[in-house]
Amino acid sequence: MNIWITVLLFLVGLVLIVKGGDWFLDGAVWIAESTGVPRFIIGATIVSLATTLPELTVSVTGVLQGEVDLAVGNAVGSVTANLGLILGISVVCIPSVVSRKQFNLKAVLMVLGAGLLLALCRGGGLAFLPSMLLFVIFAVYLGNNIVDARQGMAERREGHPGRRTVSHRQMAMKLGLFAAGIAAIVVGSRLLINYGSELALLLGVPSSIIGVTMVAIGTSLPELVTTLTAIAKKEASMSVGNIIGANVIDLTMILPVCSAVSGGRLTIGGQTTALDLPVCLFMSCVAVVPPLLKGRFYRWQGALMLAAYAGYVVVLVT
Repeated sequence: MNIWITVLLFLVGLVLIVKGGDWFLDGAVWIAESTGVPRFIIGATIVSLATTLPELTVSVTGVLQGEVDLAVGNAVGSVTANLGLILGISVVCIPSVVSRKQFNLKAVLMVLGAGLLLALCRGGGLAFLPSMLLFVIFAVYLGNNIVDARQGMAERREGHPGRRTVSHRQMAMKLGLFAAGIAAIVVGSRLLINYGSELALLLGVPSSIIGVTMVAIGTSLPELVTTLTAIAKKEASMSVGNIIGANVIDLTMILPVCSAVSGGRLTIGGQTTALDLPVCLFMSCVAVVPPLLKGRFYRWQGALMLAAYAGYVVVLVT
């Protein structure tokens, strides 16, 4: 393909994810304001479920096509990228205070999911029945979000008994904007990954480096776009909720689904158990321990996550 067409499609993908992130976050903030559900909870549920679609799609497609290492590496690598790169950037830019009531259980579930996944994969495979334990964590996570959402809505009703009415036209416009944002991010991510990889090959970048960066980071682009947009709009709670939520879903839902699709047992490579999963668990602990103990994130913590992620990538490509 002509290099200029490749560059054009790459830039189209970039524009789509930037604008999509803007529409998506505006729609999510409107949902939070109109329903009374806390921004952190919206980020941890609706936003994180939507931004996890690329990881789920890539992993399931990888299993169906016999690319098991890609499927597993994508799911685990996306969590590490979400924490080390994306949350690291967010915390360095906005070292926010967290609501322990909303944050603590979800953070613990994320670490528990990473630890349990490491334990279950130690034998070189993830069997479907044991992987149901991960689904239990996922169910607890969703149940806790539903409870938090109901409490947030109840508090809003008590504080604002004369609840504002929203026209059907406004609701349709905002929900349409939200859906258009999701679609633009997903399509833009695929264009960026595909044509970014092709552009890198044309420029002589080794395929091993493309695999580590483009696929793992590429499927995390929705989280990255949402986070950067949230930073620009001073919506730190939405950003943190999105990342924590996306990670819980990646760890406790995607690989059990892949295990079921693969026929009941998902083969796990040696690199995944020896390096990828331990790094993922370490990064999860670094991300949540300071907020659990002190109720806030710190810039040094974000810098440590970025440095650890950079070190991890260096180990992978050398």
